[in-house]
Amino acid sequence: MSKKKLTLIALVASMHAFAQKDTLSGSPLDEVIITTASKVEQKQNSTGKVITVITKEQLEKSSAKTVAQVLNEQVGITINGALNIAGSVQTVYMRGANAGRTLILMDGIPMNDPSTISTDFDLNLFSINDIERIEICKGAQSTLYGSDAIAGVINIITIKKEIDKAVNIKATTAFGNKNTSRNNVQVFGKLNNLIYTARFAQLKTDGFSSAYDSAGNKNFDNDAYKGNVANAAVQYQITKKLSFKSFVQHSSYKADIDAGVFADKRNYFINNNVLNTGAGLNYKSTTLHVVGNYQYSQTRRHYNDGFAAGLPVYSTNDYNGISNFFEVYASYKINKQFTVLVGSDYRFATMDGAYVSSAWGTSKYKDTSMNQSSVYASVLFNSINNQLNIELGGRLNKHSRYGNNSTFTFNPSYNINKHFRLFASVATGFKSPSIYQLFDTWSGNKDLKAEKSINYETGVQYADQKFKTRVVYFNRKIDNGIDYNYISFKYFNYIKQTVSGLELEATLQPVKQVTIGANYTMLSPKETTQNRITNVDTVTYNYLLRRPKNTFSLNIAWQATKQLSLSVNTKYVDDRFDVGGWAKADVKLKNYFMLNAYAEYVLNNSVKFFVDAQNIGNRKFFEVNGYNTMPIMANIGVTFNW
Repeated sequence: MSKKKLTLIALVASMHAFAQKDTLSGSPLDEVIITTASKVEQKQNSTGKVITVITKEQLEKSSAKTVAQVLNEQVGITINGALNIAGSVQTVYMRGANAGRTLILMDGIPMNDPSTISTDFDLNLFSINDIERIEICKGAQSTLYGSDAIAGVINIITIKKEIDKAVNIKATTAFGNKNTSRNNVQVFGKLNNLIYTARFAQLKTDGFSSAYDSAGNKNFDNDAYKGNVANAAVQYQITKKLSFKSFVQHSSYKADIDAGVFADKRNYFINNNVLNTGAGLNYKSTTLHVVGNYQYSQTRRHYNDGFAAGLPVYSTNDYNGISNFFEVYASYKINKQFTVLVGSDYRFATMDGAYVSSAWGTSKYKDTSMNQSSVYASVLFNSINNQLNIELGGRLNKHSRYGNNSTFTFNPSYNINKHFRLFASVATGFKSPSIYQLFDTWSGNKDLKAEKSINYETGVQYADQKFKTRVVYFNRKIDNGIDYNYISFKYFNYIKQTVSGLELEATLQPVKQVTIGANYTMLSPKETTQNRITNVDTVTYNYLLRRPKNTFSLNIAWQATKQLSLSVNTKYVDDRFDVGGWAKADVKLKNYFMLNAYAEYVLNNSVKFFVDAQNIGNRKFFEVNGYNTMPIMANIGVTFNW
């Protein structure tokens, strides 16, 4: 795409972009403290990385949504499955990158599932009510976070701050159509040097049919969902400088699923369970900050096709994964200008599985493992007047199968004045092959190498008291992407992908009571891979499956009175393509426009009522070929605080 065309699109978009539902719509940018960008607490205007912060206040206005739906509203992010039936696969596409190329973190610790092909973590296993804030850092982040951070990281932060009472109770309950209910209760407090939290959340719905009935007369059944999340955490301040924390979280859900594209299926469900637990130490003085973390994660995925119903033909499929993560890092503030960060981590994962069928017998996937260890370091420079900021870092990774690989990051930014800021970045990223891709009996390839990328980005940011905007141009190249070979039926390093893009976001507050926000994303991709029709020759596609070239969102929020607030959100998604089937041409999915609304009334300090409606107008559209998306969904609820 020519520079002239990119400039034209940016100008047109900026005429319509008034605000963005993220960091830009909050406090002035220099007041936002983030940790994800460099593992060091810093104001947003002191880093050149592209950060979006979804605040606690914004999450509290999203009680009737899922984590995937909230992320799907952010600039540069598409969550395929967020608008499908509850329990659908939630595929994260950040800046057009393929599945498994965006790393999910929980409180800064990587979350992945070694039992899946692409190791991406299931967002269904998070509850929106358990989250305090979300920090999104775009661009290659492998130098600090290792494998999978090719497009960026999403840090889901659950740690509560500013707790002063011994006992606090917060509860939310909401009900909606499709017999949907959401319930959450939290108990937290501070007892001398001890801070504790305990939470339980549940989402239940009768749902709708996962598969789309194209004939309209096959009486497809509704596919229900029930999910629970329970967690607890404690933090003890041993001394003024040293603290200890421990946590445990168990997430599970059962979801009815269908046979496939346009195909209904009864007595077929999936049951997912994940246990996360761990501990950490934190030492912090005026110049030295040391963090140590350990996390253990156990995943159990069970597919049941007719077995419990006693049908003559049945099958079950089980996948089990265990991962261990150890990390130690330290930052030392040499002086006001220089901070040095050094760290090391170790990851060990295992996977096994079994398939049982009344027709095909039993097949077991033997227990297989892999590990990788890394060392990394970075130097942060902030000039005396805080105008020039530079981060320079690198990582060396050693994998038990393919050997060594490395990454680097160079990230400068310059604050021209209190309103304008320029930033840029050059960084590399990588994704290690999964256990399945390496060792599967039929499709595994033990000679796979790490998929590598290089990411360039540059942008400008402007902020004053009423208007804020950010424009970012990025380019990412991958020359050895991991893909599936439809000739040899094995995984190999083959795919070549280049994605350029533009992200524009802004906020406008014309009066104190009104905030108008918008964001626009444009993707310009080229992906060279096997021809999906012939499966033999090589083709370069100028589009990415299930990822639109253009998306646009607009949000208008009005604080009508001290107690009453209202907001309306719209989103436009451009045409996309999806696979049409084995050896068939790709299918175009038509563009769509979605309208949502939210209202809340604060009765007093203890009680708040809210109403949420999504897909007003009941628009019919598709995110995945052959599968339904949500009809109009309305919820009404109340939150109590004691």
